[in-house]
Amino acid sequence: MASPKSRFRLRKETLIPYALIAPAMAFLLVFTFYPMVNLVYLSFFNYNLVNPNKTFVGLQNYETLFLVKRDFLIALRNTAVYTAAVVCTLIPLSLLFSLWFQADTRLNSFAQTALFTPHLIALLSCAMIWSWVMDQNTYGLLNIVLRFFGFGPLRWFNSSSTAMLSVVIVSVWKSIGYYAIVILSALKAIPADIYEAAALDNAPKVRTFFKITLPMLSPQLFFLLIVITINSFKVFDTIRIMTEGGPGSSTDVLTYYIYRYAFRHFRIGYASAAGTVLMVILMVMTAVYFKVLSKRVHYQ
Repeated sequence: MASPKSRFRLRKETLIPYALIAPAMAFLLVFTFYPMVNLVYLSFFNYNLVNPNKTFVGLQNYETLFLVKRDFLIALRNTAVYTAAVVCTLIPLSLLFSLWFQADTRLNSFAQTALFTPHLIALLSCAMIWSWVMDQNTYGLLNIVLRFFGFGPLRWFNSSSTAMLSVVIVSVWKSIGYYAIVILSALKAIPADIYEAAALDNAPKVRTFFKITLPMLSPQLFFLLIVITINSFKVFDTIRIMTEGGPGSSTDVLTYYIYRYAFRHFRIGYASAAGTVLMVILMVMTAVYFKVLSKRVHYQ
């Protein structure tokens, strides 16, 4: 039979891990779980910041989202287009740059620093800088370059055909250095003897890349796919500063749509319904990613 001192020590060792994670769990409960629950709760009410009294309306806000107002579906479509463009551009380019950076040269060290620097700059500042670079007037840097090569100027932010492309360019430029460094660190962690064995077998470089490099990078690429998708669905700063959802509604995305109805039209209940839909979409997409792609991820 254990002595009281031994039982006290055992109980203490059992409770210490829970005590250590208690602050983190409390933080998650207050700043993550409660806002999520409250968001869903408010979506069932007609509630605005002018009149604090809440009126229960059931699923009326969701009915308005999908069946009455057409602008929500436009924002959803724009978000899907933006996310697909960023994901399909950012991951391949980050992989290509990381393969280039793999060689330890002075040029590569400088290129890594130059490419990573935009990630350190606040997104607000990046959006303001690119607003000047893509300005359609005479002082817009990109249009000056186009004129130098004999092309006409483009209305980057003032045309529905180029506004979304402009936002995608800024997002890719801002993030590509960070993701390239993440993939580069994974590349350098691949054991060299695997490549030596492939070289002894005279394996072509293309086959080595697809049979060795890409499978070994699959955990990092899978992680980046999820992170980039979630961040793309939550894009706000660049839209707010550069286009404000325009021209028309060509760059109106879900987060800006929620912001507009919550803090300009003061329709908190309706904006909460849109936010709930966004949260559900991200949860479903993450689950689909794990269901479909997790079997293709090769862990060492």
